[in-house]
Amino acid sequence: MTPKAPHATTEPPTRPARLRPGARVAVVAPSGPVPEERLRAGLDILRGWGLEPVVAPHVLDAHPTLGHLAGADRARARDLTEAWCDPSVSAVICARGGFGAQRMVDLVDWRAVRAAGPKAFVGYSDVTALHEAFAVRAGLATLHGPMVAAGTFLSDPRTQESLRATLFEPESVRTLGLETARPLVPGRARGVTLGGCVSLLAADLGTPYGRASARGGLLLLEDVGEEPYRLDRVLTQLLRSGWLDGVAGIGLGSWEECGPYEEVRAVLADRLGGLGIPVVEELGFGHSATALTVPLGVPAVLDAEKCTLTLDVPALV
Repeated sequence: MTPKAPHATTEPPTRPARLRPGARVAVVAPSGPVPEERLRAGLDILRGWGLEPVVAPHVLDAHPTLGHLAGADRARARDLTEAWCDPSVSAVICARGGFGAQRMVDLVDWRAVRAAGPKAFVGYSDVTALHEAFAVRAGLATLHGPMVAAGTFLSDPRTQESLRATLFEPESVRTLGLETARPLVPGRARGVTLGGCVSLLAADLGTPYGRASARGGLLLLEDVGEEPYRLDRVLTQLLRSGWLDGVAGIGLGSWEECGPYEEVRAVLADRLGGLGIPVVEELGFGHSATALTVPLGVPAVLDAEKCTLTLDVPALV
């Protein structure tokens, strides 16, 4: 019998504990191959925060025939499961995105993940498939944030500080949004945050554990490398499926390599403007030069007048 996924997002998932100096954090590669030099640089940043990074066994693997994957699906899933279930590990951070999380998500031992309880989990882009799985299959809040070997994390101090503060001092980053943020549709809404890469959310539709609806939630959307007509197709699919019915508000991040922003903005306004809910654009998360860490699974308020996303509680306890 095919399992049914929850229809509402009104109940917040369980939040993980904040990190302390000396905490062990596991680095995993659920998606694409990881450049070793970038990984080393990212690990040095984590060590500079007083953390003890532990690289999972298959992070530097390469798939024998599919060059877009960091090793075999089962090996990547095993790395995530074992890291999560290791009681000495306080957080799991992805090395990079790309593609591949969808291929391994059903191979993760989600029963063991639930039994192990909450930990900080960080990533974005293709990792959206795992954010959804942690929420729906394990009832856990996660962090849409930069990955260890990602260029933005290595080069942008504001990106680094947003993640560091969220992990160690979460009460200091309750209000999120860059100076670029502006209203696309006015209003104010409250709900539990969810979302990520919009093409990955659409790809989850119809899968056995896919979230059945964003109803009641504050939906955070971004993407990379999707031309305006493809974004139109993805958003139209979410609209036609009913997945967006009852969503409380929408916060928009970056749309890197998606074409001229005025064309992207026209699609966003056309597809989302008719929902009758507040929409804030350019909040500053995703594949941008500065990528703020945004908690998923946390109650919050989206204010299109102030152009902010304000968490009701810190992302981590």
